[in-house]
Amino acid sequence: MIVIYHDVGGAHSTAVAANLHINKLPMDRVPNKDELLDLPTFDKIEKDQIGRLIYIGEDEYKIKVYTLARMYNPNLVVSVINDMYSSLLGNDKGLFIVDTKPTVNLLMNIGGYTSRKLHWVNFGRPIVTKGTQQAYMDIVNVVKNVKNNIKNYV
Repeated sequence: MIVIYHDVGGAHSTAVAANLHINKLPMDRVPNKDELLDLPTFDKIEKDQIGRLIYIGEDEYKIKVYTLARMYNPNLVVSVINDMYSSLLGNDKGLFIVDTKPTVNLLMNIGGYTSRKLHWVNFGRPIVTKGTQQAYMDIVNVVKNVKNNIKNYV
């Protein structure tokens, strides 16, 4: 079984969701900026990592958790992953592909774009960090839903 959290850039909502999922971030409170910035992939995804699965860790059920920067074509990417997984295993059971884009707010968009796309890290990183803190509980809810689905599956 695997979980893949994906969105456009793979550097913010996905990093937070995956680290929440493997219990590296708290579910009951918003982390401070250092807790976010200390994550290995938060606001650190580079161009050559787009379209690649990035392993984040395992959860309490030994399920492998990944992130994916899939740019602007989620349907194509999700279909390819589903097809590949089911071709290898003969079914798509145990594959959880989760879009975190709905949790992304305006500050995350602005900060992420300026930090990752324009490489104005000193300008964009504080903005995307603040936006992530504002969206944090929405991301927590996404992860809780995924974990509930997994619990029902296991």
